[in-house]
Amino acid sequence: MEDDVRVDEQQMLVSTFFLGEAAFGLDTAYIQEVVRVGGITPVHHAPPYILGVMNLRGRIATVIDLGIKVELGPTEIRDSSRILILDWEGEQFGLLVEYVADAISIDRIDIKPAPENVRGVQGRYFKGVFETQERLIALLDTSAVLALEQGQEGAW
Repeated sequence: MEDDVRVDEQQMLVSTFFLGEAAFGLDTAYIQEVVRVGGITPVHHAPPYILGVMNLRGRIATVIDLGIKVELGPTEIRDSSRILILDWEGEQFGLLVEYVADAISIDRIDIKPAPENVRGVQGRYFKGVFETQERLIALLDTSAVLALEQGQEGAW
């Protein structure tokens, strides 16, 4: 029985998704649901990465354009685009992505530090990278992505 616990602690289920050609992953423990894009109400004077808010069956979620937030440019909204809904510190957030791919199980020891060339501004949003047979995937740091930028508290 103890072995089962150790195996679970070593494994992580990661939802993978794309922004353009860039592949990302997010621990599925943070994701409550995945919804289609629609019904977003703009919020005036919000930072550029805040698309607005949406009502999810009585819960209000702030929707973030993940492409803008991680400095890859605006996310192109297509039929395949989705919003990943997360509950973070008691608030609902949605992350707009171009499309969601697979959920995969990875070993935590396979997560490597981000390469030197992405450790600057963009790199602060990543816990590290891991490799699948097809590509490298950047693992998002949820707390860094959802943190308010300094000096923007209460700005929206």
